[in-house]
Amino acid sequence: MGDFDLNSNFIPALHKPSALLPIAKHHDSLLYLIEKNPITIVVGQTGSGKTTQIPQFLENAGWCSDGKTIAVTQPRRVAATTVAVRVAEEYGCEVGKEVGYSIRFEDVTSAVTRIKFLTDGLLIREALVDPLLSRYSVIMVDEAHERSISTDILLGLLKKIRKRRPELRIIISSATLQAEDFLNFFSDESDKQESSDGEKNEIGSIVSLEGRMYPVDTLYLETPADDYVEKAISTVFDIHTQEPEGDILVFLTGREEIDTAVQAVVERSAQLPSECQAILALPLYAGLSTEQQMSVFDSPPENTRKVIFSTNIAEASVTIDGIVYVIDSGFVKLRAFDPTTGIESLTATPVSKAAALQRAGRAGRTKPGKCFRLYTEDAFIELPDANIPEIQRSNLAPFILQLKALGIDNVVRFDYLTPPPAELMAKATELLFSLGALDEYAKLTKPLGMRMAELAVEPMMAKTLLSAPSFNCVNEILTIAAMTSLGGSIWIQREGEKKSMESRRRRFSVEEGDHLTLLNTYQSFLKNGRKDPSLFCYVNYINFKAMTRAVSIRAQLKRYLERFGITVDESHEGSTAGKSEQIRRCLTTGYFAHAARMQPDGSFLSIDGGTTLHAHPSSLMFNRRADWVIFHEVMETGNKIFIRDISKIEKGWLLEYGAGYYEVKT
Repeated sequence: MGDFDLNSNFIPALHKPSALLPIAKHHDSLLYLIEKNPITIVVGQTGSGKTTQIPQFLENAGWCSDGKTIAVTQPRRVAATTVAVRVAEEYGCEVGKEVGYSIRFEDVTSAVTRIKFLTDGLLIREALVDPLLSRYSVIMVDEAHERSISTDILLGLLKKIRKRRPELRIIISSATLQAEDFLNFFSDESDKQESSDGEKNEIGSIVSLEGRMYPVDTLYLETPADDYVEKAISTVFDIHTQEPEGDILVFLTGREEIDTAVQAVVERSAQLPSECQAILALPLYAGLSTEQQMSVFDSPPENTRKVIFSTNIAEASVTIDGIVYVIDSGFVKLRAFDPTTGIESLTATPVSKAAALQRAGRAGRTKPGKCFRLYTEDAFIELPDANIPEIQRSNLAPFILQLKALGIDNVVRFDYLTPPPAELMAKATELLFSLGALDEYAKLTKPLGMRMAELAVEPMMAKTLLSAPSFNCVNEILTIAAMTSLGGSIWIQREGEKKSMESRRRRFSVEEGDHLTLLNTYQSFLKNGRKDPSLFCYVNYINFKAMTRAVSIRAQLKRYLERFGITVDESHEGSTAGKSEQIRRCLTTGYFAHAARMQPDGSFLSIDGGTTLHAHPSSLMFNRRADWVIFHEVMETGNKIFIRDISKIEKGWLLEYGAGYYEVKT
């Protein structure tokens, strides 16, 4: 048989016959349980086929008759798009026809869509328009064990909806640890009462699917690594020169580390001996376009080894075939909100044991693999079993706003899987009150609070957008909102061209800060890039895909404003002369809580004086003077806290627009 032993990658990844997946033998029992129970908890390793096959089983079994749809939610946008593309290929349709997806600022569905993949957050938004989610016959909440805030809130909503819609079927897919917790959460005392014939009336059941797992050798470092990014890159080359063929998946914490690593691999692989296999390095993180994300699933060219540098996206939600080696940095970026300063930052934190095991499992999908952990075995033993749920360490303002808009006024009594800490609830309510979204009775204000909840941006930006008409700068703020929604830098640095990139970037820079610079860049792109936008971007080191996305996001936000009766006059597009102060005042109406004062040494101090902040090197305000500033976001790297998207403001504006938030101490 040796001669005919086809490599398992021979069957194209997207067309592995579903009969080969572990879930295939559970087809009948799964459909029976879903028919019989309102709640089904599916426990399965990634790779068992649950995300791609269950919706297809249900559609074939008639759950989409009467024009109903099956919804499958994902905690991350990347997963929603990539899984939809896979399932559409298996189903044999174009994405957006019978199988589609919907994520923030991108809806690829149509009137004939029967299976719809979407983020948890988007399904919550749909409930604003259709509180009982009545178009769905089945809602499957995938990767629920990740415990993102949106997942937790969605589960609470589904528990409420189920009481009014007993025919709705809810499927929750989870890792083993929490299956019982989910079932108990949905089981009220009334569900557990004994029926007349003495049998327990159970609300649901747990189904276990085993994944196809080959053995994985786990290797640890003997001494801790000083720099895990550098160690990861050198480990890639160790594997490449010493181990048999097979693709490599590397877990890092975020966009900047990933871009650095991809760049380093591209540069160093040029020095490999000519007889060595080529290396194709690819990034995978949330800020990439759908096409870029999909490219990690393509088979590499002949005689080439694929190396994917990913955030924890590849840990659970998506399966990439051909991976034999995993390199685990041991870190993940998690949100951490400090209620005393009101600042939410992304901080690199050691992974949990559960996440480390998920990562290692990625290596044993198609054949035996190896997992290289860039930490010691003792360090692994000390890791926490699971991470703290996001709802206990995040800024809750956007979610409280949404719950209020859904008519859930008493947000403290809402049914949470894990209740959020009281100080986080208090801080969020205080911010929403000072933004004008809640009145003194903590009721949603009309129309401002209701409109803020409907806009697909966070509350501070929503307030800024809705304040723009009174500052006569709707056009400009729309552009700034779109540009700051991209979630990353619009500048591209090419190898060895840092100086020329900086000088090009300076041409767009505006003295008052990053927001006006982003506005200027967008307007130049529209005006000067009309003939050949991609050439304009290439010459100016601008990310063309990011700019086209900004154009599309801006158009969607404009539609929201028009729906609210706010007219957007684009006849004076580009004439922002003399508007700098109005635009910065308008930004202050939303971002007064994100203010800081510059110190003599060039760093900034948060207004309560408790946190030292530094302008991010990518910001125009890096090494520039400004007395008072507002900023869009915060990130923590190493032991420094950086702020991005910074603009100069006047101290008086903070008191004018954040009157309920600040008071002057005499």
